[in-house]
Amino acid sequence: MEPKLTIVIPIYNEVESLDEILRQIAAVDVGMQKELILVDDCSTDGTREILKRIENKAEPSTKIFYHDINKGKGATLRTGFQHITGDITLIQDADLEYDPGDYPKLLQPILADEADVVYGSRFMAGRQEGLLRSYLANRFLTFLSNVVNGTNLTDMETCYKVMKTPMLQEIAATLQSDRFGFEPEITAKLAKRKCRIVDVPITYRGRDYHEGKTVNWKDGIAAIFHILRFRFFRD
Repeated sequence: MEPKLTIVIPIYNEVESLDEILRQIAAVDVGMQKELILVDDCSTDGTREILKRIENKAEPSTKIFYHDINKGKGATLRTGFQHITGDITLIQDADLEYDPGDYPKLLQPILADEADVVYGSRFMAGRQEGLLRSYLANRFLTFLSNVVNGTNLTDMETCYKVMKTPMLQEIAATLQSDRFGFEPEITAKLAKRKCRIVDVPITYRGRDYHEGKTVNWKDGIAAIFHILRFRFFRD
């Protein structure tokens, strides 16, 4: 049977980018079936109307779910993880910062059995487009995560995380973070299980706050707490 890639897309107020990111995903050839799981986190900008239109003509390989209240990215991903049927799972944001054209290079280490998990790094080739303060914050959080988890990553906070599905499903039941604590939490739990994690360079176009960037300094402080919490105090 042909292997299947499940792409989980957390969505919140992406009325301007949703159609385009789905077009890009459909256009990329990954050499396997693609399953899309779209989870809307109570959007209020017209995104739901787009999803309802998609739902009316969607293929069986596209599944759409809705939150009645805004719960955060981590909670939205946990909803999506409950419905995965693919052999490999990839997380994709809906905001056009990350390029689906990178899917083949993200998948290659897993398909070659060189890794269990692949992180798409925005920083392996140097700083890419985006806010300087976000770059510096991400570099510090990645450094701290590497120190406490014994990993050697260059971009712990990246959206692009690709995993063998059985491994993700084992961890998914223990995930607790509702917001952006998801990134340090899943990294810590993968490291505890001695998973083979590698990172590969990706292309990236960072949005600024005028374009809807929602991560702020409070999320950075929370991330430090989560890095320490999930390494030392939680399974």
